[in-house]
Amino acid sequence: MKILCTGGSGFIGTHLIDSFLAKGIELINVDIAKPKKQTHNAYWRECNILDLDSLKEVFREFQPSHIVHLAARATMEGKSLDDFRDNTVGTANVLEAVKKTASVSRVVITSSQHVRKPGSGLPQHDEDFAPHGLYGESKVITEQLTRRAELSCTWTIIRPTTVWGPWHPFLPGGLWTMMKRGVYFHPKNDPVIRSYGYVKNVVWGIGKILNAPPNIVDKRVFYLGDEPIKQSEWIDSFSLALIARQTPKIPKEWIFFLARIGDIFEKINIRFPMNSPRYFNLTTTNPVPIDTVIKQFGAPPYSLDQGIAETVLWLKNKGRVWK
Repeated sequence: MKILCTGGSGFIGTHLIDSFLAKGIELINVDIAKPKKQTHNAYWRECNILDLDSLKEVFREFQPSHIVHLAARATMEGKSLDDFRDNTVGTANVLEAVKKTASVSRVVITSSQHVRKPGSGLPQHDEDFAPHGLYGESKVITEQLTRRAELSCTWTIIRPTTVWGPWHPFLPGGLWTMMKRGVYFHPKNDPVIRSYGYVKNVVWGIGKILNAPPNIVDKRVFYLGDEPIKQSEWIDSFSLALIARQTPKIPKEWIFFLARIGDIFEKINIRFPMNSPRYFNLTTTNPVPIDTVIKQFGAPPYSLDQGIAETVLWLKNKGRVWK
C-alpha cells in the first residue's frame, strides 16, 4: 500500500499520518501547509491542489495505490462558492489526477455532515441533500464530482461529523478556553442530540475503509464519528475534565436574547460570541446515521472519556491559559 494523502498537515490529517507511520505504510502528504509535527516533514510534498499540473506530477512521481483526499477549506465563513474553490476545483483536480494514474486502486473522498443542515432529519438516500451554508454546498459539489468522475477504481465518500481532539484549529481558542475561564454557559434542560467524533475514531474509520473488501465500500457513503449523544453530556464531560464542575446552565431564552444582540453587533462589524446562526446550531438536534459504519466495522475503539483525557492532556501542554 502506497498512500497519497491530500491535506495531511491539517487537523484530521495529522492524526491520519501518525496512524500510517505507526503501521509502516509508505506515504506522501500533499499540502500547501507545513506539517504540524516535525517528524512528518520528511513525508511532506508542498503542492496546491488547485495547480493541476503540479498535482499530476506528484501523482506521476509517487505512483500511489491509495488516495485519501482531506484537503479542503473547512469553514462556514465565505461570501460565495468561489471562496471554496479548494473543495470544488481542488477535488476536480484530485479526481483528474487519479484518472491519469493507473496505479491507483482505491480513493477516499472527504465530504462533510454539512451536506445536510441541522434539523433536516436523517437522509433518505446518499444524494438526499439539504446543504448547510456555502460550505455545505461546496461539499455537495465534492460528492457530485466524485460520482460523475467515472473512476475505474474503488471509491468511497466519507462524511465526518463534528470532529474534535488534539490539534483542533479552533476549539482551543474558543469553546474550551471559555470553559476553562468559567465564562461558557449552556441552555437549561438541553434535549439536543448531536453527532460528535473523536478524531482518532475518525482515523480508525478511514483505516477500516482503506482495508475493506471493495464490494463493501465501493461507491458507498459513510458518516465517520461517534454514536450520537446528548449535547449537554458531551459539554459537561469536557467541563468536568477542565474545571471539575459541570457547565453553568441558563434559560434558552437568555441565549436567544444574546444572539439577537450579537446580530446587531455584527451589522457594525463587531464580533460577539453569540449570534443567530450559532444559536440555531446550539439548539437544533443533528444526529447522523453512524450505525452504518458500526454495523459494518464495529464500534469505534475510543470512548468519550478516553478522547477527553487525551485532549485535555494536549491542551494543558499548550501553555498560556491551559497551565
